[in-house]
Amino acid sequence: MKQSYAVLVLDDNQDILTASRIFLKQHFGHVSTLHEPAQLLSTLSSQPFDLLLLDMNFSRDTQSGEEGLFYLKQALQTQPTLKVVMMTAYAALPLAVRAMQLGAANFIAKPWQNEQLLQSLMQALQHTAQQSSLPQKSADSAAAGTDIPLLGNSPAMQQVLRTIDKVAATDANVLLLGESGTGKALVAQAIHQASKRAAKPFVSVDMGSLNAGLLESELFGHKKGAFTDAKADYAGRFVQANAGTLLLDELANLALPQQAKLLTALQNRTVVPVGASQRVAVDIRLICATNENLYQAVAEGSFRQDLLYRINTVEIVLPPLRARKDDIPLLLNWYLQHYSQKYQRGGLQISSSDLRALQHYDWPGNVRQLAHAVERAVVLAGGNTLDFSQLHPKELAAPATPEADTDFLLEFVEEKTIRQALQYYQGNVSQAAKALGLTRGALYRRLEKYGL
Repeated sequence: MKQSYAVLVLDDNQDILTASRIFLKQHFGHVSTLHEPAQLLSTLSSQPFDLLLLDMNFSRDTQSGEEGLFYLKQALQTQPTLKVVMMTAYAALPLAVRAMQLGAANFIAKPWQNEQLLQSLMQALQHTAQQSSLPQKSADSAAAGTDIPLLGNSPAMQQVLRTIDKVAATDANVLLLGESGTGKALVAQAIHQASKRAAKPFVSVDMGSLNAGLLESELFGHKKGAFTDAKADYAGRFVQANAGTLLLDELANLALPQQAKLLTALQNRTVVPVGASQRVAVDIRLICATNENLYQAVAEGSFRQDLLYRINTVEIVLPPLRARKDDIPLLLNWYLQHYSQKYQRGGLQISSSDLRALQHYDWPGNVRQLAHAVERAVVLAGGNTLDFSQLHPKELAAPATPEADTDFLLEFVEEKTIRQALQYYQGNVSQAAKALGLTRGALYRRLEKYGL
C-alpha cells in the first residue's frame, strides 16, 4: 500500500536516481529526483517534502562527506520538519554519527537492498515522535550536541576510529589517554552516539574543576540537609547518567579517598547519596579520560591499581597532532569553513606559504590550539588571507619562493588524489593506477614517495 508522503532523492549518479525512483514510486505518493545539489534549496523552497534521501559525496568531494553534511544543514534550515536519510558508498561510523548529530533521521550505505532502504525511510518518517520522547540533555553534558567531527585520514587516526567502531557496540569501560587538546571528549561523544545508549543521557564531569570537599556529593548526590548548603535533594552525576554514558574527564585529579569510593560504586553498580542510608542502583557506561600517565601514578602510589584495572577494559590513546601532520591541511580547511560560517566571513583563505609552515608546526596545544588559531585569524582577518603571526614567529616565518609553494601544493594535491583513489578502489593498485592515468610502476613510486 502506498504511503502519502512526498520524497526527494538527491544524488549525482543517474543510475542511483533511476533505480530509487522506480522502487520508491511503488511505496510513496510522490517521488522527485535531483542530479544537481545546487538546485536543492530552490526545490525545497518551491514545494514541501516529507523526506529527503541525500547523498553524502558529490563530484567535488568524493569521500569526506563534507558536501553532504553542508546540504543536510541547508535542507533543515529551509524545511525544519524535513526528515533526512543520508546515503554514502563510503560508510564510516564517525560520519554517520556526525550526520545524526546535525539532524539526520537515519543513515544507509550504498549499495543497499530495497527492503533495507524502505525500512530506513519509514523509520525516518517516524523520527519526530521518537525525538520528542528523548530526555533533554543538561548543561553539564558539555560535549552533547557538538557538530565538530573527528577528522583524520592518517593511520593513527584511522586506528582510533576503528577502535571506536568496535567498542561502541559493547558496554565495556573505556579509558581515553592523550595530551590536552587531542579530542578525548569528542571520542567519548562518538562512542556514546554510536552505542545502544545513544538515546539516553551523556553526562560529562570535569574532575579537575570540582571542589574536593564536594566531589562525593557531585558524583553520588546528596539528601536535603546533608550539609549546610544542601537545600534540596540532588541526584548526582551517576544518577543523571543512568541508562546512558558518564564521562569522567581529567580522572587523575581524583584523590585516593575518592578513588576508593568510585571503585566501590563501579563494583557494586550502586551509589549512596551523601546523607542517605539507602543505596541507589545505577546503570551507566563509564568512559574516563586523562592527559596524565596513570601507570606512572600507580607506580608512585597516587592512583589505585585496582581502579585502573576497572576503568581500562579498552584503552584508546589519541595521537598528538605533531604525530599526524598529514591531517593538518584537512583540519585547517574544516575549521576555516566552520569559523567563516560562524562569523559570516566569506572568501577567506590560507596562503600556500602559511599552509606549509602550519603543517610543519608542532602544535603543542594539538587540535584545540589549531582550532583557536584559525578562529582568531578569521576574526582578525583584514583581507582575504588569514594571518597566523600569533603563533611562534620563528616557526612560521621561513621564507618560501613561489616555485617552492607551487611544488608543495602540487605534491599535496597529488598525494590527496592518490589516497582517495586507493580508498575508493579498496587498495587495488591496478584499478587506482588506471583511474589516475598512471602505470602501476609510476603509482608504486608515488606510494613510496608519500609513504602510503
